[in-house]
Amino acid sequence: MWVTLVTVRYLPAVAALLLLPLVPTTAHAAPSGTYYITGVRTGLNVAQSGTGLALHRPKGNEDHQQWRLSDGRFENTDSPGQCITRQLTVGSCAQGDAVHELKQFGDQWEFFSLNGESRWYLTPVTSRTEPMPPDPRLDQMTFLTAHNAYANGVDGGFAPPFVNLAKNQTRGIVQQLDDGVRGFMLDIHQTPDGAILCHNSCTLVSRPVALNVDLQRIVDFLRNNRSEIVTVFLEDYVSADVLRGELRRVQGLNDVLFRAEGVRENGWPTRSQLQNANKRLIIFTDHGKDGREDSGVLYQKDWTVENYWSMGPGLGTSDWSCYSRWDEKPLTATGSFQPLFVMNHFRNVPFSGTATTDNSKLANRAQQFCQPAARKKPNYLSVDLYHLGNAAQAVQQLNAYVYRP
Repeated sequence: MWVTLVTVRYLPAVAALLLLPLVPTTAHAAPSGTYYITGVRTGLNVAQSGTGLALHRPKGNEDHQQWRLSDGRFENTDSPGQCITRQLTVGSCAQGDAVHELKQFGDQWEFFSLNGESRWYLTPVTSRTEPMPPDPRLDQMTFLTAHNAYANGVDGGFAPPFVNLAKNQTRGIVQQLDDGVRGFMLDIHQTPDGAILCHNSCTLVSRPVALNVDLQRIVDFLRNNRSEIVTVFLEDYVSADVLRGELRRVQGLNDVLFRAEGVRENGWPTRSQLQNANKRLIIFTDHGKDGREDSGVLYQKDWTVENYWSMGPGLGTSDWSCYSRWDEKPLTATGSFQPLFVMNHFRNVPFSGTATTDNSKLANRAQQFCQPAARKKPNYLSVDLYHLGNAAQAVQQLNAYVYRP
């Protein structure tokens, strides 16, 4: 299970990137349309709260977060005739103080301050898209991703017997690859035998699987399928030395391992560039930096954004709000390159009936909730029991277009 880790050491650098550029561009009227008003610093949306305003987690229009902009007036779509006033209340659109002066700073705007937030994105409710180019960049593609891919009960044990009942997947890694899964979330824990795949603790796990075993399966697949690209996300509880030792055991790993050279300067490579260089395996770790990056694993928080992992308990209604799992790095974060967007879409506990329903709604949540919340298209759709519902179809839908904020 993914655990939210909050770190503040990156906040100044991230904040500086988010607030660029600082000089207003040529003044002109903001285009009329229906928008989410998203704080640049926090990634939270302006929502109507009674007769006032509040910053809430992005939640589509389930939370009065859509605003119709015209002639400097922000009218709430759920309250016709009611606009944001300069006193930060919601009142009649006819009154004079409902008109705001908007100043543009690149793709950001200033018009009022709310709870310490003064710089905003205006994200269209109806996404602007273009057809997918023939040779898309990595950050334009979307991949089906298996949450806790190792917890499948086929390849081996991953928890004590009584916990093995709650499998996140029911097909082994080889079949997952054959079925089109291209992202794999793996938990690794340190034992005398190396980096082992298991939940929380490897104590009492029968038939445990080592990380190098699953990585070898992936590398072998890439060797036999020269056009494919695979990404591994490590929830990483081992030392750098143990991880290095595990990687050294994987034959052919360095032949296909992508090290993100030049991405900060030039952006992500295209599909053909990855294929031609044969660098088609990306490995991320959530472990803090301690030198393990020298082995070719990438510190995930430097290269991605990711929404909070849980939609709620295994049964009952789900929470579709889409907000960052890292408080100091909103989903809207950007910089010299576009971070890849990992979209989690699963519950605390996997149940087949719930997963079937949730996975059938994956495309809708991705396009109507998470895409505008991040101002970027999800690159990894991570689900439990990927074969239930229509998760693969959702991936196809997202791979038909490029999103333009």
